[in-house]
Amino acid sequence: MERTEELIIQQLVEGNEKAYRHLYEKHYAVLCHIANQYVKDDFLAETIVSDVIFHLWEVRASIQITTSLRSYLAQSVRHRCLDYLKSQQFQKEMVSGRLGVSRLPVVQYINHDDYPLGKLLEKELEEQIMSAIERLPDKCRKVFRLSRFEGKKDEEIAAELGISINTVKYHIKHALTLLRTDLQKYLLILFLTFIQN
Repeated sequence: MERTEELIIQQLVEGNEKAYRHLYEKHYAVLCHIANQYVKDDFLAETIVSDVIFHLWEVRASIQITTSLRSYLAQSVRHRCLDYLKSQQFQKEMVSGRLGVSRLPVVQYINHDDYPLGKLLEKELEEQIMSAIERLPDKCRKVFRLSRFEGKKDEEIAAELGISINTVKYHIKHALTLLRTDLQKYLLILFLTFIQN
């Protein structure tokens, strides 16, 4: 391990906010990419990464890192993603009948995870997601709701709305991009607020 990383880890243990911001800025994007390879959902990936980093802050006094910070964080993210995927498989086997915002992957994650950021975000994040969805353009919002809330396939949505399958895919992609931008700001502000407390 490089001397610079040893210093950063020591500063993290001591609760140095600047060291923590450095960690977030340097590793966040790569960790989100890793998480997205598993969960296939941009915002869910970002939530998982934020949760891992927040958890590291919570247990900072007892952390023992013998590899590089990147390796340590990447491994934590992989474990969290695998835990989520296992939980999802169990839920499918139990055939949950809940509808609405609770069907979104990111909400299912925070509702079925016992890590600090997940618990903290549960109610507030659901409200933020619903507000963000309401701000989507009309057609985009309708397609997104049919896809994510009612579980309809692209072909079914296209037939119901009288549009092409490619148009359906465009609206879903556009909705996810807008939601990601809207909600990412919220998560980042919330996260930075908590590490300052």
